[in-house]
Amino acid sequence: MQPTLNEDLAARFADIALGHVTREYPNKPDHVLAGPQDARTPSELHPVFYGSYDWHSCVHSHWMLAYLLRRFPGIAPAARIEQLFDEHYVPAKIAAECAYLAQPTARGFKRPYGWGWLLKLASELAQHSDARWSNAMAPLAETFAQRYRDFLPLATYPVRVGTHFNTAFGLRMAADYAQATSDTALAELLLSTASRWYGDDTDCPAWGEPSGDDFQSSALIEAECMRRLLPPDEFVSWLDRFLPRIASREPATLFRPASVSDRTDGKIAHLDGLNLSRAWCWRSIASSLPEGNARRIAALQAADEHLALGLPHVAGDYMGEHWLASFAVLALEA
Repeated sequence: MQPTLNEDLAARFADIALGHVTREYPNKPDHVLAGPQDARTPSELHPVFYGSYDWHSCVHSHWMLAYLLRRFPGIAPAARIEQLFDEHYVPAKIAAECAYLAQPTARGFKRPYGWGWLLKLASELAQHSDARWSNAMAPLAETFAQRYRDFLPLATYPVRVGTHFNTAFGLRMAADYAQATSDTALAELLLSTASRWYGDDTDCPAWGEPSGDDFQSSALIEAECMRRLLPPDEFVSWLDRFLPRIASREPATLFRPASVSDRTDGKIAHLDGLNLSRAWCWRSIASSLPEGNARRIAALQAADEHLALGLPHVAGDYMGEHWLASFAVLALEA
């Protein structure tokens, strides 16, 4: 039986996130100092997203909390989540986050990983029945949406690594925002960019996977990006060309979960995330294929195998605990 997200697990994940989204230290800022005046604490730089070790992890932990609150409104931590959002999603704090981005030194801040996650958070808030949090987040979301509009026409080449710089991940997450806000122009830009970058890719060998600090599969997140953006029939045809031997579990490296030797090492701990993000991608890919299809069966088996190794390590050492639950939710809910 495939593992699923239930209320007890959702409460556990929410408790984990609530334990670190306002934990300011340790902290790894992605910050350029233009002068001594820029030497400031994380909460001074980012009054909303200062916790969770780094800005992007704080953002996607907020996404997870928002998602779990909507999915399971009766969970025990619900009141604490609401209080967190009420305290953080206020005009002055959102304006400070926008002001940070307006600095010339912040042009590439968190591109594209943090961009995608912020828009994913905004798309989730837009689905809540009470619009107060979504309305508060709107100026920051629009700032990042505009960054996509400005950047993608300049981006001649994709970035295919298995870490934060992967461009397929950024497109895939931004697609949810474009849909939630009915921004058809942005959706068309995302699709045309994905087609330009990935449309002609065939027979992916995945020979470089996994690298020693991957938390994404460059092959599978590309496939998930195309699944999200292409019409269903076009995606299946593209997948036939891109990964033609899924039914025989090839390339074998995509079906073999990663081994994690040291979870106290932040880079090596990324590999737990790789197992979870691969499970998310495999499940999503399977959803596009017919019931009983050999490729669907192989994809779901691979997802289960990766989940079995990733889920037990969502909590433990802080190097994984500050971010892994978000990817577990993606995988469980795919």
